[in-house]
Amino acid sequence: MAVEKILILDKDQIQKKITRIAYQILEDNFEEKELVLAGVAERGYVLAVRLKEELAKISSAIAVTLINISLDKVSSTLQAKTDISVANAEDKVVILVDDVLNSGRTLAYGLGVFLNVPLKKMRTAVLIDRSHHKFPVISDFSGLKLSTILNEHVSVTLKGFEAEEDAAYLH
Repeated sequence: MAVEKILILDKDQIQKKITRIAYQILEDNFEEKELVLAGVAERGYVLAVRLKEELAKISSAIAVTLINISLDKVSSTLQAKTDISVANAEDKVVILVDDVLNSGRTLAYGLGVFLNVPLKKMRTAVLIDRSHHKFPVISDFSGLKLSTILNEHVSVTLKGFEAEEDAAYLH
């Protein structure tokens, strides 16, 4: 039996969510000269790139460094790689970015990458927060908080990465 996919965010809604999150990040960090956006590969990094673009549109006073974090999401221990050294985040504000917050495991692993780096502040940003947290991880900035049942799945597709248009589905 085929599972019905229900569109919960279209491309315009996703863009509005990204813009709103960028403004929230700027408001939370208006005194900062530089931010680090650490995107969890793959979709989290794509969203981090888009957030950087939005931040550049709304403020020329803040520099943004991107870090791409690749995690082994099924490992029982933290297995992570970054495209640049996490030392680049030292004494800076870091925003950890992912597409969907479900159990919190991925964000918990992402936070673990920075445990030995002295930071000014750590925040999390997600496009969709499903509220099924098994780990004590919250989203500081979220595009949509969505109450679902456990057997439902949320998937995000992003233009330029895997799809012709941005969309988020519940199925």
